[in-house]
Amino acid sequence: MKAAGPGLHIGLIGGIGVAATVVYYQRLAAAVGGPFRLTIEHGDIQTLIRNNLADLRTPQAEIFAAMAARLKGAGCDSVALTSLGAHYCLEEFRALSPLPVVSGVAPLDAMLHGAGYRRVGLLGTRVVMRTRLYGQLQLVQGVALDDEIEMLGQTYQEVAVAGTCTDQQRAVLLDAGQRMVRDLGAEAIVLAGTDLNLAFDGQNPGYPVIDALDSHVAVLADLATGRTDLATLG
Repeated sequence: MKAAGPGLHIGLIGGIGVAATVVYYQRLAAAVGGPFRLTIEHGDIQTLIRNNLADLRTPQAEIFAAMAARLKGAGCDSVALTSLGAHYCLEEFRALSPLPVVSGVAPLDAMLHGAGYRRVGLLGTRVVMRTRLYGQLQLVQGVALDDEIEMLGQTYQEVAVAGTCTDQQRAVLLDAGQRMVRDLGAEAIVLAGTDLNLAFDGQNPGYPVIDALDSHVAVLADLATGRTDLATLG
């Protein structure tokens, strides 16, 4: 770690969806605890959903790269996606981006391993659950309710697009977590969708809940304050 000092200008690709972007901003500001440099580029969640469901990686990566170019023009030193669902094209985006891309999956994997978890349940988009978070979890095992991925993915998508969560949607998601713990041996449930705070914040579901957003925000806060740098992240 480098000594604390002037940090990086953080660029966020937001709007995918809006509620997740707001939470990123709130938690990042709280984690930094003072002034820092931040610029947000607003994306289109409907385009992301279409490309994600069709597994169109390069077209979406090209959209993100154009947004990253505008963030670079605004003075940003790095860029991060405010959506774990958007990480399906992470490698393609990294190859095209004019800025270093700070992953939200790698710090999650490290945090879960460091906390002693070996098997976790995943909630998020269809692709997040089906691929066990794109096969990018190396240190812990991810599980999902395979027979219900379509229904749960649609529920999450509706929450993300609306930016709100109904009582019925909340009950479906909380119950899915309970069944992954009970039936699949999950030691905790990972909110692997950055809008899932709308369903889980303020709830006591009876099992450990890990918000993937928090580990990503922690890394971004360290970059913003100079507590760490991009070379440290590798």
